[in-house]
Amino acid sequence: MTDLDVSDLDRHMGVPIMPGELREPVAVNDIRRWVQAMHYPNPLHYDDGWAAASRFGRIVAPQSFTVATDTSHGSAPAQVGRIPDSHLVFGGDEWWFLDARVEPGDKLLCHRMPYDYKVRETSFAGPTCFQRGDTLYINERGERIALQRSTAIRYKVRTAVEDKKQYDDKSGEPEWSDEDLQRLDETKQKFIAQIQNLGHDKRLLGSVSAGEELAPNVIGPHSLASFATEWRAYPMTTWGAMRKGPTSVRGEELGYTKDFAGHEGDRNLERVDPERTDGAYYGPSRGHLNPQWARKIGMPRGYGYGASMGAWMLDFVAAWAGEWGFITHADLRYRGPALTGDASFLSGVVTGVREERRRVNVADIDVKMVDQDDKVQATGKVSVQLPLD
Repeated sequence: MTDLDVSDLDRHMGVPIMPGELREPVAVNDIRRWVQAMHYPNPLHYDDGWAAASRFGRIVAPQSFTVATDTSHGSAPAQVGRIPDSHLVFGGDEWWFLDARVEPGDKLLCHRMPYDYKVRETSFAGPTCFQRGDTLYINERGERIALQRSTAIRYKVRTAVEDKKQYDDKSGEPEWSDEDLQRLDETKQKFIAQIQNLGHDKRLLGSVSAGEELAPNVIGPHSLASFATEWRAYPMTTWGAMRKGPTSVRGEELGYTKDFAGHEGDRNLERVDPERTDGAYYGPSRGHLNPQWARKIGMPRGYGYGASMGAWMLDFVAAWAGEWGFITHADLRYRGPALTGDASFLSGVVTGVREERRRVNVADIDVKMVDQDDKVQATGKVSVQLPLD
């Protein structure tokens, strides 16, 4: 384990870092753009007429949108401290949803604190640091929206690229026949039908039992275009959108390799040359959308965003729960990348119902996401509050 130098991390644990804050309040079109990018066809979040007839009386954000109100999708407190010659990918998010939902007009401030880390051996990169940090989302009324505990996987680039070579056999994209694509569309239609059939009605807790399966969904096949659409749905990626954050240090101070250090979040440079601060083109995020750069950090081709994978799973459960449901907790683990050309198949099953605390009754859902070869991309345990009557 000595090949990965994590000696700088201890001094950061438990020490708050710069808050994150977007310059503008949440706009309705921010929400529409989000559900479009996350492939979430729930009209509650984009259609005026449907939303007007809902319990909210207007368009509101899905709970998955919370991560889009930060300036680093929750990763900033999970990547403090210098690990030389390293890179990172997202490893998971744990969410506790608290007092309120995100609504148009809300102005959020994100308070951050590094939490902990551990180092263990992995097949992808040998000695690997799993580092966690907390982001608390609070609106302008002082209401707590959510607490997110994000996990960053930090590793030596050379080990992943030159030694482990885990994805060497994944350089080519799978081919999808017209029949294959038709089957994907049929699955998507079942998911949409679940939303439309429930409509504005309540999914009562008494109607749910262990073993019930959620309508399946599929996202993809993924492409550089779909990943770029996701990236641009995060308001933080818009030039000039950040008031505070994402972090107070530069990439090279975190130990990123020279090729990937970049200037993401450098607001001084942004005033002069904003393209060089844009993660779609430069810096640590560039591997997502550029296969050449993806290979430099151990990925075989363009790959999706961990925060988006989390949103897919949250939306998957929220669609089943309906507008009267409220996700209270989610523990989401990202096990493998969603690569260009792959599809992501979501399934879920109710594992039980229980009283979480007085007058708060929840259904527990196990969620799994796999690719077309049945390789696990992500797993999750989600608790959702449902009405009793």
